[in-house]
Amino acid sequence: MRYTIVPVTHFEQNCTLLWCETSRQAAVVDPGGDVDQILAALDREQLTPVLILVTHGHIDHAGGVAELAERLGVPVEGPGEADRFWIEGMAEQSRMFGFPPCRSFVPSRWLQDGDRVRFGEVELEVLHCPGHTPGHVVFHDRPGRLVVVGDVLFKGSVGRTDFPQGSHADLMRSIKEKLFALGDEVDFIPGHGPMSTLGEECHHNPFVGGRYG
Repeated sequence: MRYTIVPVTHFEQNCTLLWCETSRQAAVVDPGGDVDQILAALDREQLTPVLILVTHGHIDHAGGVAELAERLGVPVEGPGEADRFWIEGMAEQSRMFGFPPCRSFVPSRWLQDGDRVRFGEVELEVLHCPGHTPGHVVFHDRPGRLVVVGDVLFKGSVGRTDFPQGSHADLMRSIKEKLFALGDEVDFIPGHGPMSTLGEECHHNPFVGGRYG
């Protein structure tokens, strides 16, 4: 599997294109906005998009889902159903955070821990990682030692838990019991900012490393 990151919206959210090298079928993860920019990246890489994946229901990750799914004619999978209230409130989120008006959507499949998502010859494992939002999921490419973590973990930081139904205790469990269990050598793509490795964050992140470990 290969990938490229397309920063979108004024929140500089890391929309990620994942694709199968053999078939060049692609999944778009967290198209939060700037849909034309995402489509241009797909064209530039000569990819065939077949799926949209969503880690959680915040607008900077999900605000462009309805438009992109309509323009591409592809299904949407994720997040977990506990984030339904965030997605149904997309119009209110756009007003709160200064985004252009956007529509809510109903995914083709709500995802649960242990599910699999597929495109081309790629199969990703779904891990439910609540805390930032209750229905937050991440996508793990075990052979490629890569995980797309949304807003659970960042280089040197962690996701906020002060939004409705956020939980710091749940977030810590998600990071330590789900993500760090994948192995120190696994790279991760966060929802914002630069990539890192799970080992680097396990041992040096001040929010989840030695102080909590």
